[in-house]
Amino acid sequence: MNAGLNYVLKKMFHMQIGCHVSISGSIDKAVDNAVERKCSAFQIFTRNPRGWNAKELTKEDIANFKSKLKESKIERLATCAHMPYLPNLASPKVEGFEKSVKTLIDEIKRCEQLGIPYLVTHLGSHLGTGEEGGIKRLVEGLTRAGKASKDVMILLENTAGQKNSVGSDFKQLGEIFNQLKPVKKFGVCFDTCHAFVSGYDLRSKDKVKETFDEFEKYVGIKNLKILHLNDARGEIGCNLDRHYHLGLGGIGEKGISAVVKFANKEKIPIILETPIDDDRDDFENIRKAKEFA
Repeated sequence: MNAGLNYVLKKMFHMQIGCHVSISGSIDKAVDNAVERKCSAFQIFTRNPRGWNAKELTKEDIANFKSKLKESKIERLATCAHMPYLPNLASPKVEGFEKSVKTLIDEIKRCEQLGIPYLVTHLGSHLGTGEEGGIKRLVEGLTRAGKASKDVMILLENTAGQKNSVGSDFKQLGEIFNQLKPVKKFGVCFDTCHAFVSGYDLRSKDKVKETFDEFEKYVGIKNLKILHLNDARGEIGCNLDRHYHLGLGGIGEKGISAVVKFANKEKIPIILETPIDDDRDDFENIRKAKEFA
């Protein structure tokens, strides 16, 4: 085998990359779906993401998931779960806030049962009542939830900068993160689409370096545990949270390639949340991501 091919194969072997996979049928099906897509990392919802109520995980569910994950050879630290859509941890409405914190705690416990080390959460909306109050509630809710498990880390995901949202700006994200105690219970998930549409340029190798240098300054690369790799339907700074196929959106191939190389260098698992349509499916986007390595 020539040295060049050996180098490429070695890089791909160490690359941890996958996508968000369905749990339809039973939660262990997620591992089957990940293996089918040649994933070495994956993300799931542990339940229906569009409702408040969740069916309890049975002993059989848990055993089957853990058994399949072990057989798959996908490292546990390259798996994560994502919070459902309805909770709002920055909500000024007491009932909504308490319900959101309870859901976060419930999800942490479900992750603990399944052996999933990371739970990604959006930071919420202050609903027009002001960033200061929203951040105060967010920090309170995250701090309470951080006590729920010694084995599950809550990952704060940067937002797209939509109206009334918090956490799209790295400086603000860092200020939120640095208020959380104990630090070992919290980390960060970086979403490329969200960063780009909130104003961070990721369209070239140099711009990717500048963006992650700023992230390092305010948040810290050491706190970055999962990277959501998505292109964007919108242009830079548009605040439109619409994910797109890798290399075909506003970020483009050069930028996506530079991000993949950065994540691999830092040994950060990569998760795709790209659409499935007539242009591409998960299989094709994962293949493209591996090419960019």
